[in-house]
Amino acid sequence: MKVEDLRNTAWRFNERLRYIAKRGEVLEEEYEPIVREIIKRVKEEGDKAITYYTEKFDGVKLTPDTMEVPYEELENAYNEIEEDVRSALEIAYERIRRFHELQREKAFFMEESGTLLGMKVVPLERVGVYVPGGKAAYPSTVLMNVVPALVAGVEEIIMVSPKPNKYTLAAAFISGVSRVYQIGGAQAIAGLAYGTEMIPKVDKIVGPGNIYVAIAKKLLFGVVDIDMIAGPSEILIISDGSCEPSWIATDLLSQAEHDEMAGAFMITTDEKHALRVKEELERLMEDFPRKEIAKKSIERFGTIFLVEDMFKACEVANYIAPEHLEVLTEDPFSLLPYIKHAGAIFLGRYSTEALGDYILGPNHTLPTGGTARFFSPLGVYDFIKRSSVLFVSKEGFERLAEPTESIAKAEGLFAHFTSVRIRRET
Repeated sequence: MKVEDLRNTAWRFNERLRYIAKRGEVLEEEYEPIVREIIKRVKEEGDKAITYYTEKFDGVKLTPDTMEVPYEELENAYNEIEEDVRSALEIAYERIRRFHELQREKAFFMEESGTLLGMKVVPLERVGVYVPGGKAAYPSTVLMNVVPALVAGVEEIIMVSPKPNKYTLAAAFISGVSRVYQIGGAQAIAGLAYGTEMIPKVDKIVGPGNIYVAIAKKLLFGVVDIDMIAGPSEILIISDGSCEPSWIATDLLSQAEHDEMAGAFMITTDEKHALRVKEELERLMEDFPRKEIAKKSIERFGTIFLVEDMFKACEVANYIAPEHLEVLTEDPFSLLPYIKHAGAIFLGRYSTEALGDYILGPNHTLPTGGTARFFSPLGVYDFIKRSSVLFVSKEGFERLAEPTESIAKAEGLFAHFTSVRIRRET
């Protein structure tokens, strides 16, 4: 893990910061042609192409009739998993549901001098949820992506996941998924976007995936709506030296174990503290179960930044705009007003990111790669759409007709002008 001293340098121009900021950029020139070909074949050949790519990439031989997981398998998985895991998933489901219920939007109307204006809010009818299934099982991702859709009122939720295991299927049963298909990759995204004989076409696709999934979502945006372009996971920790180094080291590893491209960063004012965290991290990795993955991540991107004060720490954090931001200081709430860009902000030494991944309630599907500058966590608002409602009485029309004509004339749109004038004259 690198230690970069920014105390006497202009951090905006620091090479390491720029390197980190570009970490999540998609190498489209390398992968996009492959994804385009997959999308083209799925559009033209449907289920035949999906089963072909499933065997090619996942080593699973399917037929169109065996792509869908029978509902009984979901219930069987729920009954088979360990009692403590089942209980934990049910607790998580309830906490996630309660939190997301607070995000519900309501229709509204305003009335003034002959006009009635408002907003109608309706849920999407059918959505697709992508759940990764390659390097690990993610039942928590099922809950985090499905529950907000249920709270929003989505009628049908289609889940796709390559090689789903019993925990993923049990989570699908708990959360009320409508249908599950054991497919993944760009071919699954294309199947959901276009629809096939066996897979229903959806209105929106949500959920994280690998680079093929990310590019497929990007290319198919417009054919279907998407949540965001998810990149490698990341964590950034601001520490003033008051938190135990071993706690910080394990939190950094909690993201490094996800993927070789994952990012684990720390910002502190205390150089001795930084070195102790680095030593703890190296010690813990020696006997770490996912050592090879974490080691590659730490070696490539792991960085501890030394800054002059906590305000500069917030400035650097805002530049990186991390997916997960932990503020492990004596008074974390004092820094909250200075933090502008982060997917999720964890305040205090006991607020480890792992709690947020599984059990706290706020969504763990978060913007990555600096996109927290303009993206928000997944929520109920992602599964609704809004329609403007407008009613104008004769009185309201007469009050607004003349200024409307003036703007229409200024824009040179004759039919707009005439559609108002004809009502005034007849």
